[in-house]
Amino acid sequence: MPLPPELAALEPLAVDPGRTAVLVDFDGSLAPIVDDPAAARPLPAARDALAGLVPHLGLVAVVSGRPAQFLCDQLPVAGLVHVGLYGLERVVDGERVVDERATEWVPAIAAVADELDARLPGLLVERKGELAVTVHWRTAPGRGGDAAAAVTEASRRHGLDAPMRGRMSMEVRPPVAVDKGTATEELVQGMRAAAFAGDDTGDLPAFAALDRCRADGRLDAGVRIGVRSPEAPAAVLDTDLVVDGPAGLAVALDALGRAVATRA
Repeated sequence: MPLPPELAALEPLAVDPGRTAVLVDFDGSLAPIVDDPAAARPLPAARDALAGLVPHLGLVAVVSGRPAQFLCDQLPVAGLVHVGLYGLERVVDGERVVDERATEWVPAIAAVADELDARLPGLLVERKGELAVTVHWRTAPGRGGDAAAAVTEASRRHGLDAPMRGRMSMEVRPPVAVDKGTATEELVQGMRAAAFAGDDTGDLPAFAALDRCRADGRLDAGVRIGVRSPEAPAAVLDTDLVVDGPAGLAVALDALGRAVATRA
C-alpha cells in the first residue's frame, strides 16, 4: 500500500522496516494537552497506530519527560519501548532502570519541590517521581513570570540544571547530560532510518540528533515530524513533516504501519 502523497516524507521509513526506528513524544504528540497533567491520555487511535507498527519495525519507542512507569501505564503496548524523564529512566523487562548519575540528586529535587510548593500556592507543582519537578501555570497564565523566577532561583541554589521551559511550565532536573537527543542517538544505533515526532522545545534535541546521525552516516534517513498546535515553537514546525495535533500524528503513524504491513 503506498503512502498518501502528503505523507511522502515517511517513505524512507518503509524501505527497510526491520532497521527502522520510530520514536514519539507523549504530551501534545500522542496525548492532547490538558490542564491537569495527571489526566492526560493518549488518543486511542495513536495507541493503536503504535501497536500496529511494533511488529514490523526494528524499534518503536515513546520518549517523554514523563516518568517511565506513567508511560507504561498509559501505553501498555507489547514490544513498545518506554523511555521516561528525557532518558534518565526506562522500563526494561518490566523493571524501572534509572541512570545512576541522577540518583545522588534525589534529595535536591525533593527540596526544590518542597520549596516551590510553599512559594507558589495555587500552582501545580508536579513531582515526576524522584528525579524531576515541573511547575505548571496553564490555569493561571498571569503568574508565569513569578513562577519562572522562583523555579530558576530554587534550581540554581540547589546546584541543579538550568530549568527547561515548556508549554506554560518549567522543569527542574538533575545536572546530568541527558536529553531527548542523547536518548535518540542511543536508541537508533544500528538502524538505517529513524523518525522522531514531537511538539515542544524539549523535542528539538531529538530532531538535532537525527540530523547529526544522518550527516555522519549513522543513518541513511532521519525524519523529523513536527506536531502542530497553537503553542508549538516555530522550530518544531521547521521539520520534514508537519501534522495537525495528536490526531494528525495518529493518522500518519497508522498510514506508515499499513504501508509497511502490506509490503512485508
